[in-house]
Amino acid sequence: MDVSDLRKNAKLKIDGHPYVVTEFQFVKPGKGQGLYKCKIKNMITGSTMDRTWRSGEKLEAADVETKKMQFLFRTPDAFTFMDKETYEQLEVPEAVVGQDSDFLLDSMDVEVLIYERRAVGITLPSHLVMEITECEPGVKGDTATNVTKGAKIETGLEVQVPLFIKQGDNIKIDTRTRSYVERVNK
Repeated sequence: MDVSDLRKNAKLKIDGHPYVVTEFQFVKPGKGQGLYKCKIKNMITGSTMDRTWRSGEKLEAADVETKKMQFLFRTPDAFTFMDKETYEQLEVPEAVVGQDSDFLLDSMDVEVLIYERRAVGITLPSHLVMEITECEPGVKGDTATNVTKGAKIETGLEVQVPLFIKQGDNIKIDTRTRSYVERVNK
């Protein structure tokens, strides 16, 4: 792949390891070639680093496959997912799933990133609707702007919600920022 093909979320291979571009910037100095400044993340170890390439350089694209899978269950050190087409099960280590485990519900569909027949990451939907299982009642008369309180969703994660949210309500959560978006009527 040519360096001009780099974009955010592009997958490339450096020294035999798969990397994903997390930040991307093109810089054109007054003289000379343009520079591609990127922050890249190792998809296996999770470490990040900054790299700069000049225009015209060639890179090796990483052969990363994305499979739509369904979350089945969790063991003490791994998560089990099932391919919805072949019904094959894949065990994904807890380190690969990371904090995304806070949103996993039984039978939830996710995208699993696979590199050389090994799971290297999962991608959740950007927004999920979850039920509030625990929260304190709001204090009447406390109407200062943007006052929030803690509330637990059905997976056990605590999120900050507005005072009018009560136990049993369904809310939409942004999985990327881990924050409340809006109340949802089911």
